[in-house]
Amino acid sequence: MDEVSAGHALTGQSVTRQMAQDHLALGPALFVECDFEQADMSHLDFSGARFERCNLRQADFASANLTGASWHGCRGAFASFRGAALQESMLVSCDFNNANLRQAKMTSARFTGCKLTGADFSGASAIEFHLEETLLINSKMPGLSFRKATLRKVDLASADLRNCDFRMAVFEESSLRDAYLQGARFDGADLRGADLGGIRLEDARPFRGATISREQAGQLLSGLGLKVR
Repeated sequence: MDEVSAGHALTGQSVTRQMAQDHLALGPALFVECDFEQADMSHLDFSGARFERCNLRQADFASANLTGASWHGCRGAFASFRGAALQESMLVSCDFNNANLRQAKMTSARFTGCKLTGADFSGASAIEFHLEETLLINSKMPGLSFRKATLRKVDLASADLRNCDFRMAVFEESSLRDAYLQGARFDGADLRGADLGGIRLEDARPFRGATISREQAGQLLSGLGLKVR
C-alpha cells in the first residue's frame, strides 16, 4: 500500500458509479475486497488506483483511464476494458478470463501470474508489454508486438497470434501448441523453450530465422511421417 494511502481505502463495498466517483475525487484510490460486478465504470479516471481482491466480473471499464492502475488477486471474468488506457498498469495473480481488451492501450503493462483464457486483445496497442506465468489459452491477440520480449511460463495454446511480431523474442517454459500463426514473425526468436506441439511442418513458415532444438525439429518432421535418427 505504499503508492496509495490506506486512508483513502474503500473496503468491502458494493461499488456504484457514484461511489467510485466520490472516492476517486479524494486522490489515488485504493479498493479492497470491493464488488464491482456488472457495474458501469466506463470513461472514469482510475489512474493510479489499486484494486486488491476485488470482484470485477462483467464490470464495464470501457474507455476508462487506468494508467498506472494495479490489480492484485482480483477476479474479473468477462469484464470489459475496451478502449481503456492501461499504460504502465499491472495485473498480479488475477483471473480475468474472457475479458474484453479490444483497442486497449497497454504500453508497458505487466501481467504476472494471471489467467486470461479466452481474453480478446484485438486491435490493442502494446509496446514493451510484459507477460510472465500467464495463461492465454484461446485468447485473441492478432497483431500484437512481443519484439525482444522474454515470455516466461506463458501459455498461448490455441491462441490467435496472426500477424504478431515475435522477432528476437525468447520463450521459456511457454507454449505455442496449436496456435494460429499466419503472418506472425519470429526472425531471431529463441523458441527452444516453447511447446510447438500440433504445428505441422507446412505451417512452420513463420518460424523462418528462429532457433529451435533438435527435438523440436524432430517433432515437426515426424508430422510428415519422417523419422529422425
